[in-house]
Amino acid sequence: MRRRELLCGLLGAGALLLVGCPQSQGDAKVIKIGVAGPFTGSAAAFGEMIRKAAELKIEEINAAGGIGGKKVEALFEDDRGDTTEAANVSRKLASDASVCLVIGHFNSTCSNAAKEEYNRKGVLQFSPGSTNVKVCAGSPWTFRNLYRDDFQGQLLARYSKDVLGAKKIAVFYDNDDYGKGLMEACKAEADKIGLEVLDPISYVRERTQDFKPLVEKVKGQAPDVIVICGLYNEAALIAKAARGDLGMQAPILGGDGVMNDKFIENAGKAAEGCYVFTPFLFDVVKDDPKAQAFYESFKKKFGKDPDTWAALTYDAVGMALQAVAEVGVDRKKIRDWMASRTTPDKAYRGVTGPTYFDAEGDCYSKGLHVAVVKDGKFAAAEKQVKLN
Repeated sequence: MRRRELLCGLLGAGALLLVGCPQSQGDAKVIKIGVAGPFTGSAAAFGEMIRKAAELKIEEINAAGGIGGKKVEALFEDDRGDTTEAANVSRKLASDASVCLVIGHFNSTCSNAAKEEYNRKGVLQFSPGSTNVKVCAGSPWTFRNLYRDDFQGQLLARYSKDVLGAKKIAVFYDNDDYGKGLMEACKAEADKIGLEVLDPISYVRERTQDFKPLVEKVKGQAPDVIVICGLYNEAALIAKAARGDLGMQAPILGGDGVMNDKFIENAGKAAEGCYVFTPFLFDVVKDDPKAQAFYESFKKKFGKDPDTWAALTYDAVGMALQAVAEVGVDRKKIRDWMASRTTPDKAYRGVTGPTYFDAEGDCYSKGLHVAVVKDGKFAAAEKQVKLN
């Protein structure tokens, strides 16, 4: 450690290139954070909410005087929901010594692709959307503020059987880290509880456009529920194929990747009555002062309602910057502060509830809600999940 400090002192301006030298951050007039997400591409609707929520939280902090008299600035980097771009973004942000932490990535496959570089350079990666079980595993610099897919997958199976009355389900899944992992968790739980799963059908996001032939494969087997483990665009195509083209009446249940208004917009009438899992739902917490204040501030600034992912991003930025306020911009100190949030009394209490972590950086303090599309909008389903 003494040798590293000596090198930083000797290299002067060159120390800007060294991750371990906090002087380049501490002496800056602004506090810079990276925000990485799918700002373009097939998951761009998620990225829009991530950007807006981060902008709002930073604006509020700066309006209150900043942190230690310094303004906060975000460097938004577009990973396009693509693993190659995510790896490029991680190298860019991690090598920028003025960036003290990164909010992101959103897609699980992107977080998994990026974490190696963040680990290597020692930069906090705090995801408000990645749920694949491998995201935090073996990665001391990676944290998330929502549940994992083993939890969500179990509940997809249970809700299908216990609430929707299914004896047999069809599962469509995006063949990436998120979709495949969620499908596997759902199928494993279904096997345990005696719920039949037809051969799961995979597709490739952005490439698969015609879902009618895929849905026709399961129609003749009469599934009681159609489960979708993927994102909103493809989910809309599946719903339209099932309900519009083929006239299927089976309930549709989507994982949280479907939780976006674009699903309703793209699916049209086929979205009505569809169930979707979500880590947060304003309809459930409408009386909570923090949630209501955020909702109103967001809508006033941007002219549209915030969604689940906006709320989680708002909290992620708030928690990460609380760490900066308490320990400064040193990357390791920020990471250690996050890792010390292991009990309810040390939790960050935000719009989406208390956030604290286990030893891996996973968050088990948040629940899961079930939304249903009603009159063209997401609302709380009458029956929610049973956690026990």
